Amino acid sequence: MILRLLISLSLLLAWQKACAQLAPADDFFNSGAQLYISNNVPAALERVEDGLKTYPDDEKLKKLEQLLKQQQQQQQQQQQQQNQSQQQQQKNQQQQNQQNQQSQQNSQDQQKQDDQQKKDEEKQKQAEQKKEDQQKQPEQQQQAAKAGEKKDKPDADGQPAKEEQMTPEEAQRLLDAQKGDEQLLQMKPQEKPRDTSRPVKDW
Repeated sequence: MILRLLISLSLLLAWQKACAQLAPADDFFNSGAQLYISNNVPAALERVEDGLKTYPDDEKLKKLEQLLKQQQQQQQQQQQQQNQSQQQQQKNQQQQNQQNQQSQQNSQDQQKQDDQQKKDEEKQKQAEQKKEDQQKQPEQQQQAAKAGEKKDKPDADGQPAKEEQMTPEEAQRLLDAQKGDEQLLQMKPQEKPRDTSRPVKDW
């Protein structure tokens, strides 16, 4: 009875050893496959590589490793493409920002130029107006002087337009002219005086 029990125990231990030797390869494969399904390719590949260290000839582990490496490569390519796409987007965004800033700057510069041009035009107009006023002033003064001269000159009737003080020579000439007029008036023949001694005829 004891002998049978010992034989059974030894067979059980041998079977467990055999199972222990076969199970780990399947364990590596199963855990690697679950990680792959979970989309954790790096961890799955690490698990399969650990299994291949222990069981380098296991076909299932080799095939799973090959599949995982292809998947990892694809993921890396996708990651690179995403990175490149992000970099391109960032670059495009930066260029767009620079263009917007440049456009804004150009708009501000154009506004400043327009404002400056308006100011310059206003200054030029003011300067021209001032120049015209300055040119008009001498003309007005000349016109005023001419008008004054016209007032001083005699009009068509020969009368002076403006009364002035008479010079002594002019006064002398006027007196002489009046004396001449008086002499002309006195040129009338004188009537003979009546002889009062003669009697007046009364018949």
